[in-house]
Amino acid sequence: MNPHISRLMSRMSRSLALILGLLVALPAQSAPSEALPPDVIQVLKRHGLSGQGLSVYVHEVGQPDPVLAVGADIPRNPASTMKLLTTLVALEELGPAYSWKTEAYASVPVRDGVLDGDLYIKGYGDPYLVIEHFWRFLRALRKGGLTEIRGDLVIDQGFFEPVPGQTTDFDHRPQRAYNVQPHALLVNFQAVNFRFLPQPRQQRVQIIADPQPAQLAIDNRVRLTNGPCHGGARGVGMQVSDRAGFQKMVFSGRYSANCGDDDFYRVVAEPNNYIHGVFKTLWLEMGGRFTGGVREAVVPDGATLLHSAQSPPLSEIIRVVNKYSNNVMTRQLLLTLGAEKHDAPGTVEKGIAVIHEWLKQREMEFAELVLENGSGLSREERISARHLGAVLLTAWQSPYMPEFLASLPILSMDGTLKRRNGGGLAGRAHLKTGSLNNVRAQAGVLLDEHGRRMVVVVLHNAASADTAVGEQVQNAVLAWVNQRP
Repeated sequence: MNPHISRLMSRMSRSLALILGLLVALPAQSAPSEALPPDVIQVLKRHGLSGQGLSVYVHEVGQPDPVLAVGADIPRNPASTMKLLTTLVALEELGPAYSWKTEAYASVPVRDGVLDGDLYIKGYGDPYLVIEHFWRFLRALRKGGLTEIRGDLVIDQGFFEPVPGQTTDFDHRPQRAYNVQPHALLVNFQAVNFRFLPQPRQQRVQIIADPQPAQLAIDNRVRLTNGPCHGGARGVGMQVSDRAGFQKMVFSGRYSANCGDDDFYRVVAEPNNYIHGVFKTLWLEMGGRFTGGVREAVVPDGATLLHSAQSPPLSEIIRVVNKYSNNVMTRQLLLTLGAEKHDAPGTVEKGIAVIHEWLKQREMEFAELVLENGSGLSREERISARHLGAVLLTAWQSPYMPEFLASLPILSMDGTLKRRNGGGLAGRAHLKTGSLNNVRAQAGVLLDEHGRRMVVVVLHNAASADTAVGEQVQNAVLAWVNQRP
């Protein structure tokens, strides 16, 4: 044989052996699958959908590579699963024991229980100054001896810079509580809970506002019926009239006794007017006296501190944020990050900068990441499934992992997942969910049937994704992850 041909054949044999060796070794590397599980494909086909708008990322905790990555690098709208990034950064940058204060100041000395001047209330961004906490705040002032306020209620909102835009910007529904803008002093999410209580014997429906700001009146024209329940309280007509700072809520239509008790939250006044009305109602209920107006200004130098209240710690706050997907609380967190890390006043830009700095410190710069307000209530926000999975894997290594994981809804048990049928997976998954028009998302950690902790991210951006179809897709992914060998 020609010696040149012999050497060529020898090199080819060594190359072939190397290739075969590599092929044999490949299965041991557990290369991630790039194909959707069959059951997921069946759900999509059943509803005439393709997988084009679907991204799925699955990664076992502690392993170097994912087990499933389909469309994982495509930027998607994550809806409220974006809260995972914001709340994790807040935990790590502020610490789980961080709390917010709310302060009351007097412009002149209080004498014999009388403040012959203005009462100032300064907010520092407390995301959870609900009506019970605000009541305790005012009760402390009364217990401290303050009875009569002869000046105005003056609100200091200076810890946050006003957020540009209007509550109508997202979906033109300014009365919906999820559209409330963040403020340094935010009382009870600026919302009123309207409770509908059918009273068959009196042939009427009682409507209660809680809280009921002093300037709010209810005109109840609702008729009680005995027919099928259609929509409950949300099926009742509602109109709002506002004249010179006084609001009237006119309720009309029919309400079936078969609906039982029902309620909903609505925003009925601008922030400072709402605080003024709630303050006046509570203060008078406590036996105090106040007839002043409201305005916004900075606490003057030399003012006397009357009381300072502390919020629950951040570890408890993020449980409310994530369990119930509270948008305005998340936005309060973002502005707080900006104020604490880049000085007050807190701004959206400063808060977003803190998140990017946190990612950079961990060599997790996400080129596709788009943040608008950090809550996911946005048409613009984007992240990939792989990078949202990376956030969860990083959270698992955080010293505050227990606090973070405990903030997520438990499948079929609480929060936004309480009514979701998890089948055999009930109680085995901590998952944050998200939904917008044509967007359905979930991301969290599942304990599978083999005892493995699996990070699961599903970002679905497609027509009908926000319907029951999207939930069926998510359930099929979870079932596959759970039963995977």
